[in-house]
Amino acid sequence: MARVAVIGAGVVGLSTAVCMSESIPQCSIDVISEKFTPDTTSDVAAGILIPHAYPDTPIHLQKQWFQETFDRLIAITNSSEAIDAGIHLVSGWQIYRSIPPQERPFWADTVLGFRKMTELELKKFPQHEFGQAFTTLKCESLSYLPWLEKRIRGSGGQVHTRKVEDLWELSGLYDVVVNCSGLGSRELVGDSELFPVRGQVLKVQAPWVKHFIRDGDGQAYIYPGVFSVTLGGTRQKDDWNLSPDPQTSRDILAKCWALEPSLQRAWDIKEKVGLRPSRPGVRLQKEILVQGGHQLPVVHNYGHGSGGFCVHWGTALQAVQLVKELITTLKISTSKANL
Repeated sequence: MARVAVIGAGVVGLSTAVCMSESIPQCSIDVISEKFTPDTTSDVAAGILIPHAYPDTPIHLQKQWFQETFDRLIAITNSSEAIDAGIHLVSGWQIYRSIPPQERPFWADTVLGFRKMTELELKKFPQHEFGQAFTTLKCESLSYLPWLEKRIRGSGGQVHTRKVEDLWELSGLYDVVVNCSGLGSRELVGDSELFPVRGQVLKVQAPWVKHFIRDGDGQAYIYPGVFSVTLGGTRQKDDWNLSPDPQTSRDILAKCWALEPSLQRAWDIKEKVGLRPSRPGVRLQKEILVQGGHQLPVVHNYGHGSGGFCVHWGTALQAVQLVKELITTLKISTSKANL
């Protein structure tokens, strides 16, 4: 029985652990993390499936990850688990002040009913001259993360709250370590390509808002959910500040009011801040660390930036494939040693 540790309990860590429990039955899984829901970066995210592109990741791979994630989540929405998992369909508009270079993004065939907005629809947004209408999925992180955690426990996995300072702490205890520590990988594995992109959002009560609205540059968005409407947003590179900034909140409200004036009547405004773990491309690879004659097989799956929810299941499938390859190699080497 292979012993696997997954470091990190955001959407990437938990989904990788669930994916592993489903596809490698003969392994024991421990999730180790300093923070669990509702205190992770994933808990701040709106969890809507509108991908952004990673400059250093091939488009065909991004498309595959998004498709696999969308397929997985749509299957959940078509089941009785949909409410517990907090996944639902949401329709809306992505709007642009000028015609974007790509009128049809790489993910257009994955979401439902993707089309160009009509002139009549665009009348709602007089400052914008182009838009796309489609239906996508939204994950309510406050439901989805506990649901994933419950699935891990249900399949015999264990959950431990502690900070891993060094991967070698886990040597001897586990056969494979899966690193899903997000921004923590800067220190944990010394990845200097990783940087925070600060996101401040407002969670407000405005139950009459049913359609999402996203300004194409991602600087303003309105995402209605089950519990609240998420308003954003900010993309502040290399900003580590986790305290909400009152001026930023005023700016977000002004931008969102301009797109949806009825939001001036929203109430119970809560400020949230998260640091997106960004790098030029997702790091998804296996590595065998060596120290003093000992080996520690590691799979890295981190650096999803603001796209974690969009590709989490696709990257989990690929990470689990890498774990399988390492386990096979381990079995071969241990059986040789036993001969």
